Amino acid sequence: MREYEVAAGQAETIPITGSGDVVKARQAVRTLAQRSGLSLVNQTKLVTAASELGRNTLMYGGGGRARIAVVTQGSRTGVWALFEDEGPGIPDLGLALTDGWTSGSGMGLGLSGARRLVDEFELESAPGKGTTVSVVKWAR
Repeated sequence: MREYEVAAGQAETIPITGSGDVVKARQAVRTLAQRSGLSLVNQTKLVTAASELGRNTLMYGGGGRARIAVVTQGSRTGVWALFEDEGPGIPDLGLALTDGWTSGSGMGLGLSGARRLVDEFELESAPGKGTTVSVVKWAR
């Protein structure tokens, strides 16, 4: 994971064990995006990516957690969101990141769509080891 400074009092961890938790994570991302000065368009992009990643954490990882914070790097401010699970992992990262690929039961956005919506995207996964996705959207 890249290094960011987390703004004091601006970090939150949300357990993801049901669909209501995905909604909580999405709302928390929106709140921090508003506070950090993201434009409405960029708020929407980040919230959409967070919604997809939260659903993936629940559906494919069997649940996990979201960690969300306002971050700074030099003079810029943004929102960092990390989604992690201890599920079965992703056996083929290349395939999972291919545009148009879907497991058939998600929103259809997929990991590649979530990646396009954010400024920074990191994915770590291995079979039997779970999955961690970290994203950042910077205020312009």
